[in-house]
Amino acid sequence: MPLVTTALFLEYEAVLLRPEQQLATGLNPSDIEGFLAALASAAEPVEVNFLWRPQLRDPADELVLEAAVNGRAEAIVTHNVTDFRVGAKRFGVATLTPAEFLKELRK
Repeated sequence: MPLVTTALFLEYEAVLLRPEQQLATGLNPSDIEGFLAALASAAEPVEVNFLWRPQLRDPADELVLEAAVNGRAEAIVTHNVTDFRVGAKRFGVATLTPAEFLKELRK
């Protein structure tokens, strides 16, 4: 189950609404609103009790790590493995590519 904090959800919304992202995905604001509603209903909300910043090179990535640590996630699934691996490992959170995650699901 995906984990999300309020700050991370707002970051997802801001990124998806950027004109270049809408062009790349072919989604219009109404489509994005529907996607975000579906994500909100499927995700487990996480309350941030502890801020562990800074742990990563990209400040925007901190929101993902923060949700994972505070939500006691087993793994972060991302194509951006290099930027997360060291920081996530400090907290016992695995970092997997989507392909690795799917292989794990099949076991």
